[in-house]
Amino acid sequence: MDVLQQFLTPFVNIELLLFVAAGTLAGIFVGAIPGLSVTMAVALLLSLTYSWDLLPALALMLGIYYGGVFGGSRAAILVNMPGSPSSVATSFDGYPLSQRGEARMALTLTTIFSFLGGLVGVAVLATAAPLVSSIAIQFGQRDYFLLAMLGLLLIGSLSQGSMAKGMFSAGAGIILGLVGMDTIGGGSRFTFGSLQLMNGIDFVVAILGLFGMSEILYQLKTLNEKGQTVTLKKMAFPPLRFLLGFLPLSMRVSVMGVLIGALPGAGGEIASLLSYDHARRTTKNPKRSFGKGAYEGVIAPEAGNNSAIGGALIPMLTLGIPGDAVTAIFIGALFIHGLQPGPMLMEQSGDLFWVMVGSSVLANIFLLIFGLLVVGIFVRVVTIPKQILLPIIAVITVIGAYALNNSMTDVYWMLGFGFVGFFMKVYQFSVAPLVLGLILGPLIDSSFRRAYMTAQEPGAFLIGFVNNPISLLLTLAFCFTLFSQTKTYQKMMASFKKKQKVFRK
Repeated sequence: MDVLQQFLTPFVNIELLLFVAAGTLAGIFVGAIPGLSVTMAVALLLSLTYSWDLLPALALMLGIYYGGVFGGSRAAILVNMPGSPSSVATSFDGYPLSQRGEARMALTLTTIFSFLGGLVGVAVLATAAPLVSSIAIQFGQRDYFLLAMLGLLLIGSLSQGSMAKGMFSAGAGIILGLVGMDTIGGGSRFTFGSLQLMNGIDFVVAILGLFGMSEILYQLKTLNEKGQTVTLKKMAFPPLRFLLGFLPLSMRVSVMGVLIGALPGAGGEIASLLSYDHARRTTKNPKRSFGKGAYEGVIAPEAGNNSAIGGALIPMLTLGIPGDAVTAIFIGALFIHGLQPGPMLMEQSGDLFWVMVGSSVLANIFLLIFGLLVVGIFVRVVTIPKQILLPIIAVITVIGAYALNNSMTDVYWMLGFGFVGFFMKVYQFSVAPLVLGLILGPLIDSSFRRAYMTAQEPGAFLIGFVNNPISLLLTLAFCFTLFSQTKTYQKMMASFKKKQKVFRK
């Protein structure tokens, strides 16, 4: 009974309820503005609320967290400019849907399935936190390397047209991701003596340039061409039968998102990318091809990255290990209020755990309410004439790049990536693999080298891929995914299906 009362505290305490509501609404709009990250917003709140009582501060921060991750999909769908790294995968099909006049449908679907994904994450947090954290803590550097390599195989699905161009883009992204100081050896790589390059290239800056500024330049190129006006299609609320058809996919990627979110340092961006890849591989006979406005292409990444929030809270509350940058700030908030995150937290402050679970459920409810209410506001962006919209987006992009580190260097990098992205679009190079390489390159590099150093011998390093259950499963998944992309495998499966049909006849 005590647990139920603690869980319901945010629902019956008007102060906590209002803080969660205000945080969620503010988070949606913060997340929708490229460059204003959730981490930045929560860090600012921590500095403003350190003198508050703990529960109101956490309620507001949780609302910002859930709302901000969800809000990033708004800009990704409407103007092809992800509001956060975890919304990059949403833009692959979200923006084509917007161009088809189905922006309202895309915004509605992402709202509903972000809500469902968030609830799955909270459910796992409430019921299986110790189990998931025990699995997550067993992931070694080799497993992170395999997970990143699995994500890198997304090149096959993101390369529109030419696989060679996609591989070139991804390779360039990996090299750019390695620019800066080596986190293991301490040396500098590809800096050419420049102090500005020692900190590396922020992939958020690259995203702003490759998706935001490049899209502005490309739209300016085609501004006077015919057929550029988007006509919004009328849409009633999607019928229940239509939504239920996507429920199995959303549940699968939500569970996947929780597990990935629980891995320290993995984050929602990897969860959303792998969720998108899972949708592409498992969806049979989609109404539209992925990359051209498939509904599954917006549902899967949004369910995955929202469920990853619940996963990221698990190691923070059970082990005292941050699941991502935002939960690291939450740990700081707990320390400020005299609490020690870790295994003893749930025993010594069990009421805090259940209040956070209740606040998370409440944040997802408000996310659904506000997300559906403001669809009409967001969707009007598509109807604004481009002569007015493009300069506004350009100003927001420049401000967003500068606001990341208060540095003009980031603005120059963003402009440089903008021109690179523009020429890539003109010459039909896919931009997405370049961003994928930027995100996964540092993880592949650091995890591979650390795994090799801990093995001490080449033989022990190779054996490690099969003598650990997690490593073995990830190795088999990687091999199967790689093999399934080959033409030989595809021809074999096509032949097998033909023989099946003949046998049935």
